[in-house]
Amino acid sequence: MTDQKATISRRNVLRGLLFTAASVPFGLTLASCATGGGGETETGAGPTGELSDTNPFGMVENSTIDAVIFDGGYGVDYVQFAAAILAENHAGSTATVESSTQIATQLQPRFVAGNPPDLIDNSGAQLIGFSTILDQLEDLTDVIDAPNLEGTTIRDTLYVGVLAPGTFDGKLAALNYVLTVYGVWYSASLFEANGWDVPTTWAEAKELGALAQAQGLYLFCWGTEAATYYQTLAIDSAIKEGGDEVRLALDNLQEGCWSLPAVQAVFTAMKEIIDAGYMKPGGSGTQFTAAQAQWSFDQAALLYPSGSWIENEMKTQTADGFEMTGVPSFPVTADSAFPATALHSTAGESYIVPSDAANVEGGKELLRTMLSKDAATNFSKEKLALPIVKDLVPADGFGSTALVSQTDLLAAAGEDIFTHGFVDLYGTNADQLVIWNTFLDGSKSVADLTADLQAITDRIREDDSITKIEVQ
Repeated sequence: MTDQKATISRRNVLRGLLFTAASVPFGLTLASCATGGGGETETGAGPTGELSDTNPFGMVENSTIDAVIFDGGYGVDYVQFAAAILAENHAGSTATVESSTQIATQLQPRFVAGNPPDLIDNSGAQLIGFSTILDQLEDLTDVIDAPNLEGTTIRDTLYVGVLAPGTFDGKLAALNYVLTVYGVWYSASLFEANGWDVPTTWAEAKELGALAQAQGLYLFCWGTEAATYYQTLAIDSAIKEGGDEVRLALDNLQEGCWSLPAVQAVFTAMKEIIDAGYMKPGGSGTQFTAAQAQWSFDQAALLYPSGSWIENEMKTQTADGFEMTGVPSFPVTADSAFPATALHSTAGESYIVPSDAANVEGGKELLRTMLSKDAATNFSKEKLALPIVKDLVPADGFGSTALVSQTDLLAAAGEDIFTHGFVDLYGTNADQLVIWNTFLDGSKSVADLTADLQAITDRIREDDSITKIEVQ
């Protein structure tokens, strides 16, 4: 197969909410590459039941549905909740929900053998690349055009733009179920008790670090497996500071992209915080949830960068009355290219239905159930996160300050929502973890950090065996 080049067209300031999947930037166009005879696999290889308003895909009676779900920060019980609803609505039918932390390792052999599950959450570090299975996946347009369990067309219940990340060459091959808001998280109650202002620039963050140090506290902490959370923060900050030029340079693997002035300014600000002793030491030898507990339970550190899964992930290790709240990543200066309210947000948890599955109709029916009000509301309430179904969260956020914060951050950002995908697309996180751990512990200079990250980017760019994605 010859080297492919895919093109994406993407605006940094978007109308509504536009998101990308964890694995690829949205709007991806893949060059065709035949596998095993080529061509699109025919839809619905299994038997078809009677079509009706309550059975829009024609799932046969007494069906068994095989679902394999990535067991990450959200667990799998929200799918089990939907499976129970499906069993009530379709007497005699059941959905078996299996958890996995290594989707590709576990399921690629099943794709090759022609017996993949009926529904898959293709997520996590071990996901299956879409370019390798695209022609083996169902087009899920009929799912979003179907009524939900309440009788409303699913398409009309979704946030704007959430279908884009799973659309390839006009085919809706994946539905990304969860909205993720990235930012810096803090205890609103702790800040209020101490009269601290939430920083909006890196200079203000450094000033806060001095106040924390005076009380024997730290500004930040980190854990070894999550050191690249600070890379995400740095990239977000640099994009806000320098604008589209920074995002495009990084996503397109340009020579010298890590040396751009906005990137260097953020790295320098971080290095000043590290050298001042405002970063809690020992993170490179601390398991990441233990490090996060230093922030959420011990409150030894004031700030922590993460996606909005953080509250659910730490819900058993968070101090009473913590009032977890998010703030967007900090630009370097007050006159940055994007406003302080600009936000990194994306959709994740990519759900797919293989065309060779034994029960394609059942896989779609389970997904339809997940996108209905009761199941989607259960996800939001139990996981303290936003699904792609809108208008589910009450004003009190089910008692979650972090969930209220997510909706507030999205509303404040308006059209100023951006994302980037090169780290997940090219699988560089493992190599970058080593680099960021040594930078955060003070062992690397800004020049070292820059050179090491650029070397990874250059290696990928110059490797002709790796499919490149051009972002415009």
